[in-house]
Amino acid sequence: MALKVGDKAPEFKLKDSFEKEVSLKDFKGKKIILYFYPKDNTPGCTKEACAFRDAFAQLESMGVVVLGVSCDNVSSHQKFISKFELPFDLLADTSQEIVKAYGVWGPKQFMGKTFDGIHRVSFWINPEGLIERIWTKVKPDLHATEVIEAIKAFE
Repeated sequence: MALKVGDKAPEFKLKDSFEKEVSLKDFKGKKIILYFYPKDNTPGCTKEACAFRDAFAQLESMGVVVLGVSCDNVSSHQKFISKFELPFDLLADTSQEIVKAYGVWGPKQFMGKTFDGIHRVSFWINPEGLIERIWTKVKPDLHATEVIEAIKAFE
């Protein structure tokens, strides 16, 4: 069953880049952008992370918490954060539990090959823990601006 706007966001407990356990309930009462991306240090994922980095001060001033999720491990996240000076947490879903719970894991195609992986999808989770908006057609370099515009229009 696919998640939809108004659904309760699935709870999670993942390690961040400092090996600290982070869960959805840690952010109760806050606006969260939970963005799923395929892989650290790849061109599209780097563009998306850097766009969120560049928009971070504005998002933070709007009371938004940004969390990126991929199946990469903590060490990979640490290197990615350091290399691109990312000011937000990246969560390591090495078991694929959360990507499956959010429905972003599935068949993909690249260069004529089909394989399972993470689809680039973002969720806006409101302070009550409900899904406010889902972005399924994400353009990595424009997505942070799109998120800001959506939140501004809502407020």
